[in-house]
Amino acid sequence: MTRFIFLICFFFGCISAHSDDVDLKWAFKTDDRIYSSPLVDGEAIYFGSGDLHFYALDKNTGKKLWAFKTHGMVHSSATIEGELVYFASADGSLYALDKNNGKMAWKFASAGEKMYGLWDYYQSSPTVENDKVYWGSGDGHLYVVNATSGELQWKFDTGDIVHASPVLDKDKVYFGGFDGHMYALDKENGALAWKFKTVGAAYFPKGEIQKAALVKDDVVYFGSRDYNIYALDAKTGRGRWNLKQPRGWIIATPIEHKGNIYFGTSDAHIFYSMDKNSGGVNWTIPLNMRVFGSAIVEKDVVYFGTFDGKVIGIDHLTGEIKWLFQTEASKQNYHTIYDESGEFKEDFVLYGEDWKTAEKMIHALGSVLSTPAVDDGIIYFGSSDGHLYAVKLR
Repeated sequence: MTRFIFLICFFFGCISAHSDDVDLKWAFKTDDRIYSSPLVDGEAIYFGSGDLHFYALDKNTGKKLWAFKTHGMVHSSATIEGELVYFASADGSLYALDKNNGKMAWKFASAGEKMYGLWDYYQSSPTVENDKVYWGSGDGHLYVVNATSGELQWKFDTGDIVHASPVLDKDKVYFGGFDGHMYALDKENGALAWKFKTVGAAYFPKGEIQKAALVKDDVVYFGSRDYNIYALDAKTGRGRWNLKQPRGWIIATPIEHKGNIYFGTSDAHIFYSMDKNSGGVNWTIPLNMRVFGSAIVEKDVVYFGTFDGKVIGIDHLTGEIKWLFQTEASKQNYHTIYDESGEFKEDFVLYGEDWKTAEKMIHALGSVLSTPAVDDGIIYFGSSDGHLYAVKLR
């Protein structure tokens, strides 16, 4: 009975006992939305904001250590190698900064960034290995530059926007693009090993791939705007299985835990657990809004953010909700979109003629597109309300 009451409260927008028990440690305010995922390194946490800045904070207090201003929104997540932190900006450049003081070591300029429409919320995040940085750009290229100097090593042209982050596994680099292809390249020289074309859908014939793949046990898992999640053989690019869910994109990068993969969907408002080998569905849970960010797992609890301003923790085996945090913006503005039964209000149309206004109303809930990070019992994540949150897990 307790779980039933909790589920009613969660899906219908009221605040449960789990939410009341949540301890906010600190929240750091930026001047625009945060879509990037925070990166914890030592005693610092790093992230970018739509206010053009890249930040380093003390992870314990939320105090700003330094901030670096670019000439574009920073919706790329960072990676650290040695003393350098790497990230990209909508100004079309890849940056390398000293992680201790924010001083620029080098900057690599692409041919320019661009967005693929309103829901193209992320930029490609760099991946570093063996003194090479791999990074995708809105100019259609995957770039590989020297991690120390920023000097170009090689580039690969897809002909369309690449905002998915590259993934390295063994001798290959894997990434998808808005051209609807998943690519596997030789990571040393960029030679094409294989490419796979998504099926496409009636209104999204290109089957665009927006975010990074998961590569696990020689299988490449990824979602597409054609409503499918795919599993490909990493060596050949041939299909293992795919699932087409009834409505909505699959943007979030799947995560793997104990033989299963987990991901949320866009307009279907569903969170999935699937067997990674067979593609069989273990369970699904309904949500009130989209999931674009990826989930993480901490002590067998799967945590993920939603567009209605919540971060949810669920049991990995059952989907039972164990933990919930709701932003203040969501608490204050939930009634502007949802009625008392948790359904969209009669005067709210998600994709009507005034869909841009509807999207602004959604983000006014403090949407969580950021993939959370957990460190020492604290979960960190960004929000459309401009805050980076640090919340204690119980």
